[in-house]
Amino acid sequence: MTLREVAPGNKVKVQKLTGTGPVKRRIMDMGITKGVEVFVRKVAPLGDPVEITVRGYELSLRKADAEMIEVG
Repeated sequence: MTLREVAPGNKVKVQKLTGTGPVKRRIMDMGITKGVEVFVRKVAPLGDPVEITVRGYELSLRKADAEMIEVG
C-alpha cells in the first residue's frame, strides 16, 4: 500500500521508498525515511496535495510523491 491510499486520520510506518534520483532525495530531505511514522492529516478532494505530519513537522506532499512511499 502507498501513502496515497492511506485514509486521513491514520498513522502508518514507512516500509520503502520507490522513487529514484532527485525525487527520492527530495522525499528523504523532508525526513521521510524507512521506519519513520507518518500521520496523514488531510487529503485534498482531488488527491493533491496530501498533508502529513512527520517527526513533528507538518508537510504537504504531491500526489505523485505520495505514490512512491510504501507503507505498512
